[in-house]
Amino acid sequence: MIRGGYGIKPTLPAVGGNEGVARVTAVGSGVTGLKIGDRVIPAVAGFGTWRTDAVAKEADLLAVSDKIPVEYAATLAVNPATAYRMLADFATLKSGDVVIQNAANSAVGQAVIQLAALRGIKTINIIRDDEQYAETVEHLKGLGATIVMTDDYLGSADFKRLIADLPAPKLALNGVGGASSLQITKALAKGGVSVTYGGQSHEPVLVSTTALIFQDVSVRGFWLSEWSKNAPVDERKAMLAELATLFEQGKLRSWVETYPLANFDQALDAVVHRLTKRKVVLLLE
Repeated sequence: MIRGGYGIKPTLPAVGGNEGVARVTAVGSGVTGLKIGDRVIPAVAGFGTWRTDAVAKEADLLAVSDKIPVEYAATLAVNPATAYRMLADFATLKSGDVVIQNAANSAVGQAVIQLAALRGIKTINIIRDDEQYAETVEHLKGLGATIVMTDDYLGSADFKRLIADLPAPKLALNGVGGASSLQITKALAKGGVSVTYGGQSHEPVLVSTTALIFQDVSVRGFWLSEWSKNAPVDERKAMLAELATLFEQGKLRSWVETYPLANFDQALDAVVHRLTKRKVVLLLE
């Protein structure tokens, strides 16, 4: 959003931040669904969460449980919700089915692994090969990942042998673009769906002509903000309530690191320069 490449461009001057959690300190006379002391998260994109205080419409907020750790509550509404919707809306998945994804160590990717595992869905997970590769593999396996591999391995003969005992994936989730998007789409079963939700490489999405013509693969895009704008409020609340319950039960967790507001510059550096694989959370208290 800061770079101007996001789907919405707020009128300047504007407050940054798309995710967060806050406490209600006062309510207007017409407010019926929230009360003082409630913990709330934004229900709209581009709310502007990098601030200590805000005046908001009731419709722009959703209450969440106090039982969820604050850093999890702050990241509940975007990445886990994106994973939830992509697993629910693009393919009819059942236990034993397979999903393939790149950017598997991203916040969305980790949520995909956990939500899929809870449903008995297997995941093939693609990550970059770097100095933290072994640690990342161990972490993703701990979340329930079936297979973890590097981009270089994807599409090779060894890759085909490794996944030979699995059904072909019904769903491919692309958060990278470029060559990686090409390879995960080529791995799809006949009639499979490739869904793009991000573009970490800043390269165009590539699709195999063979997959499109002979495998009847379809290619879609997903943006949670657009879904939220069109979905009934009750459906949004039900989804967030389900995710919140999973966090409370310890069945869903985020890999986060926190920074006090005074160190916001370090937090931004960690994100922009990819100095951490964890979700970065600013503590404004």
